Amino acid sequence: MTGEQQTPRATDVASTKLPDTWAHTPLTVVMPTYNEAGNLPGMVELLMGLDQPGLRLLVVDDSSPDGTGKIADELAEGHLTADGKPRMSVLHRTAKDGLGRAYAAGMAKAVEDGAQYVLQMDADGSHPAGKIAEMLGVALSTDAGLVVGSRYVPGGTLSEAWGAHRKLLSRWANAYASTILGTRVRDITGGFNLWSAEALKAIDLASVGSAGYSFQVEMKFKALRRGFQVMEVPIHFEDRTVGESKMNFAVQLESIAMPWKLRARAGKR
Repeated sequence: MTGEQQTPRATDVASTKLPDTWAHTPLTVVMPTYNEAGNLPGMVELLMGLDQPGLRLLVVDDSSPDGTGKIADELAEGHLTADGKPRMSVLHRTAKDGLGRAYAAGMAKAVEDGAQYVLQMDADGSHPAGKIAEMLGVALSTDAGLVVGSRYVPGGTLSEAWGAHRKLLSRWANAYASTILGTRVRDITGGFNLWSAEALKAIDLASVGSAGYSFQVEMKFKALRRGFQVMEVPIHFEDRTVGESKMNFAVQLESIAMPWKLRARAGKR
């Protein structure tokens, strides 16, 4: 493994058709949900329809008032392998205490259950499921510990629904965190990430302090500090069409403060 970040030659893996042995690689998609009843059925159908027999889905529901957890349980009953084993499962949490903690719980569960790779994916349709095979192919062919679905490498694009102000703010947030932490990851705030189980074990998910969206920054920084190679694959990031964003003022404050905290801790070491 190497700590160098290779900005993206990942486009060399253009086909979404994986060799059979790679397609059977145990990969778990971890998808946190909170009030995503309108989005989840379509996302499940999309993921379960991919030509990747090794893919499993773990929904992490934080007791959604709209019944998302119950819908997830019902959907899981309908998706089994040929020998009757579940392709989809649900982790029910009793309280909503942040996207980062939901991801950490789901990722830890996925590794414990034998996943060789774990993919973070939102339930709102913003992340392109069609890129999963390419990201896995990049990880397997380069031995990268992390493959980022990146909006900000050549070929990456943002939804036309995003206004100029929102696009500028997103780019500023990436530049802000990357500059403070001294990384060359173009999309350090992005949430569409494929991790090797080895990288997740080395990071130690229990040690991650971020509750909200700054989880994305903290995880990437820790992977780099532990010497894992990071690759970036260009994606198109779509805007959600159903439901509301979970971003609030407290989450924004955490995102502003976290890079400085990580830098301070790294300096002490």
